[in-house]
Amino acid sequence: MRQLSTLLILSLFFEIGVRAQSIGTAPDRRAILQLLKRQTDDWNAGRIDKFMTAYWTSDSLTFIGKAGITYGYQATLENYKKRYPDRASMGKLRFDVLNMDFPSPNVAYVIGRFHLTRPKVGDTDGYFTLLWRKVKRRWVIISDHTS
Repeated sequence: MRQLSTLLILSLFFEIGVRAQSIGTAPDRRAILQLLKRQTDDWNAGRIDKFMTAYWTSDSLTFIGKAGITYGYQATLENYKKRYPDRASMGKLRFDVLNMDFPSPNVAYVIGRFHLTRPKVGDTDGYFTLLWRKVKRRWVIISDHTS
């Protein structure tokens, strides 16, 4: 009986802890989803510079893609502009978030899928993993692995 009471108390604390964690991250989830929505809107309007505002403005930013690893905000921006020089190559972007996890209060890990509809140059799609960090109360992508 004593073991059953202890088990019930522990499961109650676990349940309360899980709920508190979920409630605590709801505003952060919304903030990240809003940033991804804004990125999509900016991309679809041809605004690469605005699209990049979700990224950490730092030399420590990492972007991993088919061409290898790029270090730094400016180099990542230049690569985007080089790879997508016009609206036809940019196409229309869609993100599908498959998983979002918060390993700590100021860190988020997002797994998703992207799709570019590009009638003139051919559609493309793939997957991404984004590591986000809250810097000065603002979520930013600190590492992007897209393939």
